[in-house]
Amino acid sequence: MKRLHPKVSIIGCGNVGMRYAYSMIIKGVTRELVLVDYNKKKAEGEAMDLSHGAPYVSPVNIYAGDYPDTADSDLVVITAGRGQKPGETRIDLVKGNSEILKSIVPQVVKYSPKAIILVATNPVDILSYITYKISGKPANEVIGSGTVLDTARFRYLIGRHCNVDSRSIHALILGEHGDTEFPMWSKAMIGGVFFKDFCNVCKEKCGQDQKAELDKIFEDVRDSAYEIIEKKGETSYGIGLSLTKISKSILKDENSVLPVSSLLENYHGISDIYLSVPAVVHKTGIRQVLEVDFDAAELAAFKNSAQTVREVIKASGF
Repeated sequence: MKRLHPKVSIIGCGNVGMRYAYSMIIKGVTRELVLVDYNKKKAEGEAMDLSHGAPYVSPVNIYAGDYPDTADSDLVVITAGRGQKPGETRIDLVKGNSEILKSIVPQVVKYSPKAIILVATNPVDILSYITYKISGKPANEVIGSGTVLDTARFRYLIGRHCNVDSRSIHALILGEHGDTEFPMWSKAMIGGVFFKDFCNVCKEKCGQDQKAELDKIFEDVRDSAYEIIEKKGETSYGIGLSLTKISKSILKDENSVLPVSSLLENYHGISDIYLSVPAVVHKTGIRQVLEVDFDAAELAAFKNSAQTVREVIKASGF
């Protein structure tokens, strides 16, 4: 009998996985949630703790298990892996986390061959590509969380700078989820008004050096993870909510446009690599990758990002 409600499995019960699980049940996105972790007692404890909120959320069956329990999942979210330490870049994590994925992905495909796989483990662009290669699945069914979180940080900081609700801001961070990401200022908008035009109306906010103010906003976005890790040891709330947004777009067939990490083919001349660009996300994963017109600086930044990620992928043997 066909299941009438979506089933989601989370591989990895660390801070990111559990912030995501909590966000999913608070928002009522799924009715069945399976937690898998190499530390089975931790997964069991997390499932118990989350389940005790049942009277205050939409109905959801939360339980810990092993890979056989994930069978026939609609969505499998991989958050397992070693986290970033103070002073480390996301790319520093490649070797160890790619080995972890080599043990996880075949099990996911074995028990849920039709599932969409959403990768959150860093470095997410590289590991999404590796997941795609290991899984043998169509590229549209393997998605990285990409710069969805970076974009949220960007919109938040623009909103704070301009004293505007961040939900009214349409602006993107694209490329690598990492040090070579870049802001797409040329298409940024606030309530249907191009950002550059909005800024011209309120120049006093930026003072004499508007470019310096905008550069500072982006630098704060790019470096915020380092600052948070330095202050509290990890980042998890923002990515938990970002993963929930992507999951909802898939499970509710929303056709949302999100800057997820996806396989590119002849995208401004770039092919066979995962990077974040706007894509339509729905029930089959990536429905369509949208090609945007970059200005000259953005195109150069995009190609630099692609080259950086490609070199790491090549060094990892994929």
